[in-house]
Amino acid sequence: MRSVLATFPIPTVRTAPGPDSPRPARGGRGWAWGALLALGLAGCAERPAPEQRLRASMEQLQAAIDARDAAAIEAQLAEDFIGPEGMDRAGARRLAVASFLRYRSVWVKLGKVDIALQDGHARVRFEAALGGGAGQPLPEAAQWYSVQTGWRDQDGQWRMTSAQWQPRL
Repeated sequence: MRSVLATFPIPTVRTAPGPDSPRPARGGRGWAWGALLALGLAGCAERPAPEQRLRASMEQLQAAIDARDAAAIEAQLAEDFIGPEGMDRAGARRLAVASFLRYRSVWVKLGKVDIALQDGHARVRFEAALGGGAGQPLPEAAQWYSVQTGWRDQDGQWRMTSAQWQPRL
């Protein structure tokens, strides 16, 4: 990343020696340079781009599944989350708990992720392999799904608002 100071050279003021030398004018250009410097420094405090923050939220959701943490899964869902057949946020948590109770090992592997951002909302489509079992090399259950999710940016945090999935195999 280039330095802001390299982008905006700071002018030097030269004064002639002696008590009767003219002094440089105050304000004017000096104020403008100060304002530009302040704006440039404010730009240095970069916030991650919306897509980067969305991907980070998706990774947090993946980590919650890997950790078998139903509360953390629920935390990634918006209050008005809606899933298949009217599943709400609490229903999604119950589904996660039931899966964790049924299978000692639960995993999700994502395929190519397609993200479409639009003014504080996003649509994310991807293929996912889900599986579960007793921790053996081969899972007791596995399925490949086509998934579409909706997301909303809430105070700088992306929360999933909807999810639909269809078995592919």
